[in-house]
Amino acid sequence: MGTDVTAWRPSVSGIREVFHASFTDHAYPAHTHDAWTLLIIDDGAVRYELDHHEHGALREQVTLLPPHVPHDGRSALPDGFRKRVLYLETEVLGADLIGRAVDTPALADPLLRHRVHQLHLALKDDDLEAESRLALITERLRHHFTGDEPRVLRDPRPADRFRQLLDARAPENVTLEEAARLLHVAPTHLVRAFSREYGMPPHRYLTGRRVDLARGLLLAGHSPAHVASMAGFYDQSHLTRHFRRMLGVSPGRYAR
Repeated sequence: MGTDVTAWRPSVSGIREVFHASFTDHAYPAHTHDAWTLLIIDDGAVRYELDHHEHGALREQVTLLPPHVPHDGRSALPDGFRKRVLYLETEVLGADLIGRAVDTPALADPLLRHRVHQLHLALKDDDLEAESRLALITERLRHHFTGDEPRVLRDPRPADRFRQLLDARAPENVTLEEAARLLHVAPTHLVRAFSREYGMPPHRYLTGRRVDLARGLLLAGHSPAHVASMAGFYDQSHLTRHFRRMLGVSPGRYAR
């Protein structure tokens, strides 16, 4: 498998670092982080000691290592392992969960693992999607450790106000945290309420609005490169990917 490492700092609030790595022989010595370590294994398996107790990280699990608690790590198999890690700011989950995470760092939860996988994909493409997925992940993690059930918001008004906000500021990067603060609703409640009312998550709705805006700009004679920034996409390739996915043609061909 060899050694391969990719790391970056995303623009999503609460995520300090994204770390993707493959290792065959590397063994981590005992160390600590001042952030939560949320990891999934894609190939192989990992053995580690956390607070003087032996544990394993497997492909079907989500592993959560708490801040300020010593741990090490090494491959459990001769061919090594491949992992994806998110380092989360302490306040994302709260220091009150540290003791419980020490006791149960491995979580066998297929839905949670799928959501973490989806978050890694979103971090390369869509900030609002990543923020929404992170909010649902942290809510589910807290449920694992506290037993608290998510509160269901039945009032449709926050969803409607959120839609109006996305419509009014489609080219801008409206964060989920900002929207929740403006609308006085918890981020997870806002995501669920919007999805229930409009049949799609807010990030997908926003992408559709941006594609609609791009269509008008293209037909007005603007180049795809300029349209990308004017409609709120990262760059031309980001515009092209979503435009082709929704309309089946590239922006340039559509304009012609």
